[in-house]
Amino acid sequence: MMKLNRWMRMRKLELPFATTGLVWNSLMSWAGGWFFLMACEMFIVKGKDFRLPGIGSFIQLSANNGDITRVLIGLLVMILIIVLLDLIIWKPLVAWAQKFRMDNVLAEDEKESIILDIFRSSKIMERLIEKVDNFADRLNLLLTRRKKIDERKKKGIFYYGFLFIFFSLIIYLFFNGVLFFVRFFYQITTDDLLFMLKAGLLSFLRTTSAIIIASLWTIPLGVVIGMKPKVARVLQPIIQIAASVPATALFPIIIYFLIKIGGGLGFGSIFLMLLGTQWYILFNVIAGASAIPQDLKDTAKLYNINGWRKWKVLILPAIFPYLVTGLITATGGAWNASIVSEYVVFGGEVQKTIGLGSLISEASAVGNYPILLASTILMSIIVVSLNRLVWKRLFTLAEEKFRLDQ
Repeated sequence: MMKLNRWMRMRKLELPFATTGLVWNSLMSWAGGWFFLMACEMFIVKGKDFRLPGIGSFIQLSANNGDITRVLIGLLVMILIIVLLDLIIWKPLVAWAQKFRMDNVLAEDEKESIILDIFRSSKIMERLIEKVDNFADRLNLLLTRRKKIDERKKKGIFYYGFLFIFFSLIIYLFFNGVLFFVRFFYQITTDDLLFMLKAGLLSFLRTTSAIIIASLWTIPLGVVIGMKPKVARVLQPIIQIAASVPATALFPIIIYFLIKIGGGLGFGSIFLMLLGTQWYILFNVIAGASAIPQDLKDTAKLYNINGWRKWKVLILPAIFPYLVTGLITATGGAWNASIVSEYVVFGGEVQKTIGLGSLISEASAVGNYPILLASTILMSIIVVSLNRLVWKRLFTLAEEKFRLDQ
């Protein structure tokens, strides 16, 4: 009816509706990037040490040497960087995202940001947005303009020649890939396969335990932060900073205490996974609770709907789509975290437990590529199966039944 082009439809309709979830999931992904900083800046493959200069490799090297003092110094520097970036980037974005809430009345919990106020009053930003809009309109016009093409020229010798080369390359790569996999899997024994299945089961139990434990405290706290402005003003900045501090940077300290008390990674790895995955659920629950329209909250208050009834008829249905998204990403994050939490090097010694993540890390360290490849494929199969059998059904339920626009 409005005849919006693709760019204007995305900017005026799709992006505003997605902004709340997009900002909170971006913040969560930012924390996930910090999580794997140490693993990416320093790792060992087949006895070779690959290292990049950075705060992540500094902390990892200090942990390998058992130097807790240098680990704490590196952690302090990282926290200062994270706090600064939170003030400059994420706090303004969270405050800006609240303008896209689906409210018919003024919200009580208006968030503020000095940086956002500066950007809003900036003439430079206004001109920049105008130029981006103009460029996008021209690009959209160029892409959607219909051109009359002579079919005989389009499907000439070059066209069919390209198709022949393309499909020949695909067939060549496919058969070479099959031979590659057969050659590698031929080296895997039945005992290796059974051990991998056992390791996969143990990792599944640990990741599931981490998700359940995380849900028990993140759902109620996330709802409180999202619905109570006074609590949000105090806790939200602290949580944003805490979530951005990578759990892997805390691993050396936790491993140090586990060694002191004589504990192992069997249960300790669950706690390490929890540190890396709990924020996925918490941020999505906060986003869902903060997106509840003010008129719905006022209606619940007017009809004196409190306690469990309020959770049943308002809170849980409202946050359910966000919660499912959080659980999906948290599950993937937990499986990723298993690689660095089930196999840890501290003080020159390897601390490990039986699990698929440990198997992948150990195979990578010693250069056992058949086991590395098979373990990675098995983990992928488990994660994809969970997505298809569990999360896809819950996501469909969230889309069909729990929608605020119905």
